[in-house]
Amino acid sequence: MKIKWFKTIDSTNNRIALDKEELPDKTVYMTDFQTAGKGQRGNGWESAKAENLLFSILLKPADILAENQFIISQAVTLGIVGYVRSKGIEAKIKWPNDIYVGDKKICGILIENAVNGDKLVSSIVGIGFNLNQLSFSPSIPNPVSLSALTDVSYDLKDELLSLLHFIFEEYDKRSEQTEERYVSTLYRLGRPHSYIHTASGATFTGTILGVDKTARVIIDTDEGQKAFAFKEIQYII
Repeated sequence: MKIKWFKTIDSTNNRIALDKEELPDKTVYMTDFQTAGKGQRGNGWESAKAENLLFSILLKPADILAENQFIISQAVTLGIVGYVRSKGIEAKIKWPNDIYVGDKKICGILIENAVNGDKLVSSIVGIGFNLNQLSFSPSIPNPVSLSALTDVSYDLKDELLSLLHFIFEEYDKRSEQTEERYVSTLYRLGRPHSYIHTASGATFTGTILGVDKTARVIIDTDEGQKAFAFKEIQYII
């Protein structure tokens, strides 16, 4: 594992993508501050300077088919959940790959995969983990940090190494059990809640049952079981 630490950078995902051809597997780019942090759905990622864990991991798996690339997301999210739970805090995975404590978001993940034919050749895993920040912009919905939950101030370097240990442990032992454990850790699993169809804006009530082989979330609705791809639904929290 190789870690390169920046004081300020536009985006760790952007920079590691530019350098990836010459970098080995499990290279990590970490920064104190991002000027153009990237989140899901094309959103930005805001973070106070030197208070949180902002990093990207370059993975170059040799044994993952393109059709199975969601195993990266499953392993990474399980690793982060394991890290949070090691601090005595219960965490869940909000499909597809946010980490929640209760109804608050402690971590966001942006994964950018590259495939060649039927093989996954590289994966850039961008992670923004709220570690020490206590005050957030009103524009950020339902955030929380580990420090706010535990009343402890953490050392960034120590916690980065600990978090990476949990992530790589899950990544290295990935298997069919990874998929099963991912589903069992899903936020709102087995409980009815309200969601929004992104395209129509219509609200519906459904119960999350699991995830299919193409990474779509399976929800039991009044019209029967339906599978939704990323960005097709929004959670109402």
